[in-house]
Amino acid sequence: MKALVLVARNQLEYGDLPEPDCAADEVIVEVKACGVCGSDVHGMDGSSGRRIPPLVMGHEASGVIARAGENVEGWQPGDRVTFDSTIWCGQCGFCRGGQVNLCDRREVLGVACSEFRRDGAFAQWVAVPARILCRLPEGVSFEQAAMAEPVSIAVHAVERVRPHLNDTAVVIGSGMIGLLIIQALRLAGCGLIIAVDIRPARLELARRLGADVTLSPERDDVSRTVLDRTAGRGADVAFEAAGFPATVAMAIDSVRKGGRVGLVGNLTPTVDLPLQRVVTREVTLYGSCASAGEYPTSLDLIARGAIRVDPLVSAVAPLAEGAQWFQRLRSGADLMKVLLRP
Repeated sequence: MKALVLVARNQLEYGDLPEPDCAADEVIVEVKACGVCGSDVHGMDGSSGRRIPPLVMGHEASGVIARAGENVEGWQPGDRVTFDSTIWCGQCGFCRGGQVNLCDRREVLGVACSEFRRDGAFAQWVAVPARILCRLPEGVSFEQAAMAEPVSIAVHAVERVRPHLNDTAVVIGSGMIGLLIIQALRLAGCGLIIAVDIRPARLELARRLGADVTLSPERDDVSRTVLDRTAGRGADVAFEAAGFPATVAMAIDSVRKGGRVGLVGNLTPTVDLPLQRVVTREVTLYGSCASAGEYPTSLDLIARGAIRVDPLVSAVAPLAEGAQWFQRLRSGADLMKVLLRP
């Protein structure tokens, strides 16, 4: 089969690989679309230790079942599906408690590290356990379905923090996840949503997708403006979707006493924490990792147009051109989501 392979650090090659084996509890999916995730772009240089070559990356995908293992029930060739990026065991305490994203034996498609290796979906076919499959709703395209993974991350983050009706929310970082969080917050009933980013085009998109106010740290005093907009009180909730020390501090500074901060960005292993502001103001911090069963909800929201994903797709390109698109993303091109089709 044809696949886009990370053959060395920062080196992708499009070529031939053997077709994947199908275990008894797995299906082989013929991939129709696979999104390029920021974690792939940032991780392919080896710095994260989670993209050790040789590796087929890719975990935001959809397609058609080509073959089912002998123990698979309820799925058959021809079914249109997407699948979780997380492969969970279903047996540990976390899985039994519904926290599959925290599974003790968690693996991620398209990731190779010291603990495991799982080839992903930048290929014609990929093998996945049947337990992580989701059926596509009628009318949802393969390209839209490949966006279910980032949508599920945003939905999970909002579910973690649980904003209340008419809350004021600040979203720092108007990239893919931030823009999806904005839409999920609007569905959750937030009254005022403030988006923060340094790129004017992304702030304009944030406004189109539900933000009431857009701020740039390069021209605005974010925390002061949030206070002004909330009669000196501060936002009820904030979401940090960039992953930098300064933006984490900004999120904490934006919320009121007793406020809640969702930490979603994950670019640096450690950040300085304004400890006294967190402690003396009783700010609650929520880490949010991947998703935990939100795929069906995410697909339904996409199908109903309640969360719009089409405006977030910058390009749909052949998998054979994948290396070129990765290079553009690594060079800082202002692209949102690039989808590759085998």
